[in-house]
Amino acid sequence: MANNVEITILLDFYGEMLTEKQRDFLSYYYNDDLSLSEIAENEGISRQGVRDAIKRAETLLYDMESKLGFAKKLQDIKDTLGQIMECAESINAYNLDHGLSREINETTVRIKSLALDIIE
Repeated sequence: MANNVEITILLDFYGEMLTEKQRDFLSYYYNDDLSLSEIAENEGISRQGVRDAIKRAETLLYDMESKLGFAKKLQDIKDTLGQIMECAESINAYNLDHGLSREINETTVRIKSLALDIIE
């Protein structure tokens, strides 16, 4: 299952660098959950031809990610933003326990809002 999610993410990042057929086959297989036989029948080629095309496309996606690292960088940014949100929440909790500054409260709410905007 993790491989399916990973390929789908990589397809989102690097799909435009594949041929149209490669994109279509990966999309049919991973997004539409079609079997190799179903894709082969729809495309008028052999099941083995579909499998080979999918494997080549997967290899290309992994190679691109290995060289460019965009998917990992995005995940790192999301992880860091999650940590920023946790820090803002800690500041807000401390503020509530030790004298409630409206400015600090508003600033932490703004920090969390900005982080959520980036994550989404």
